[in-house]
Amino acid sequence: MIKNLKESKIAIIGLGYVGLPLAVEFAKKFVTVGFDINSKRIGELKQGIDTTLEVEDSILQSVSVDDLDSGKGLFSTTDSSFLKDCNIYIVTVPTPTDKHNRPVLTPMLQASENIGKYLKKGDVVIYESTVYPGVTEDECVPVLEKVSGMKYNVDFFAGYSPERINPGDKEHTVAKILKVTSGSTPEVAEYVDQLYRQVITAGTHKASSIKVAEAAKVIENSQRDINIAFVNELSKIFNLLGIDTHEVLEAAGTKWNFLKFKPGLVGGHCIGVDPFYLAQKAQELGYHPEIILAGRRLNDSMGKYVATEVIKLMMRKDLKVIDSKVLILGFTFKEDCPDVRNTRVIDIYNELKSFDMDVDVYDPWANPEEVRHEYGIEITSGNKAPALNSYSAIILAVSHSQFLQLSIEKSASQVVFDVKGILDKSKVDARL
Repeated sequence: MIKNLKESKIAIIGLGYVGLPLAVEFAKKFVTVGFDINSKRIGELKQGIDTTLEVEDSILQSVSVDDLDSGKGLFSTTDSSFLKDCNIYIVTVPTPTDKHNRPVLTPMLQASENIGKYLKKGDVVIYESTVYPGVTEDECVPVLEKVSGMKYNVDFFAGYSPERINPGDKEHTVAKILKVTSGSTPEVAEYVDQLYRQVITAGTHKASSIKVAEAAKVIENSQRDINIAFVNELSKIFNLLGIDTHEVLEAAGTKWNFLKFKPGLVGGHCIGVDPFYLAQKAQELGYHPEIILAGRRLNDSMGKYVATEVIKLMMRKDLKVIDSKVLILGFTFKEDCPDVRNTRVIDIYNELKSFDMDVDVYDPWANPEEVRHEYGIEITSGNKAPALNSYSAIILAVSHSQFLQLSIEKSASQVVFDVKGILDKSKVDARL
């Protein structure tokens, strides 16, 4: 294993929302190869453009290099042969679920197979992708051994340091979030910890084992999912009671130890996905996780619930439902961010369409081409919003800052539903 941190040559496998910010930080101090199979993505990065908006173009351009002889910098490529001279491999590929909510480890296993072709004695492979406990050593390491022909913890080593990226958050960036680290031996664990300390200014926490680090990550998002599910259920109950949920939460929040969560749609690549990884592993061991899966079911029901409530409000105003025009404001999974992965706004859209309603979606942040490819629907983008008075109902689904500038207000001929609770209560018919 490498004794001197300065000798580290780093490869980041996967240059998405997680991989690119990390690669940029490492590139400031180390020779860094950024590898991704998406040629379009690499082409954009070579031009100094990050369409995820996680890294400022000027910063990306300042660390990007055209060769690996400069001593440091980021070399982005789709050619895996450039991995051969690296000795630290960090895997930051997606870990999605299939249509039955079962974990899909294919990207991680493919990345491991690719790394195995170039693995050398003393090399360290670190995984950052969110998984259930055991994936690194039980699923990925055997692939590395098989392809490389080398032995784990004798010829090569492994580590796990879970990503903690918050898309769109310009305050809690990768370097400013404390990092959990781990390694396959005590010596490797110390090396991995010291490596990340070179770029993570917030510091690190060295876990006792890879499995502990894997478990810590997967419960972070499971905990948030369950807490949001609780307030979503409260929202449904308080709606039946005629009580404003946000006012209740504001009052309860005056207690020092009250956890301040808000109701809403739960999407994205983490909170809406990771609990299924933990649930899958638990079920393999013969335990049925009731609370985790109940939280998932409730949160996944919220899109349909919003659509149903909007239709009820329209009927109370004697507004036509079939063929009526409805505008959904926002499609990304969170505010002021272009990320549309696992957005639950699509559930609102599909439910409304099932009532033969004419639904438009406007999102100034989302890429219409990406939405068309991923969800098969057309949306409008750009800086100019559609004429609001031409719709029977408006659903504010995502709290983009631009939407606060719009003149949105309920009327006898228009229903306004505020999913995020950012508009003045007097201007909306209902909010979660």
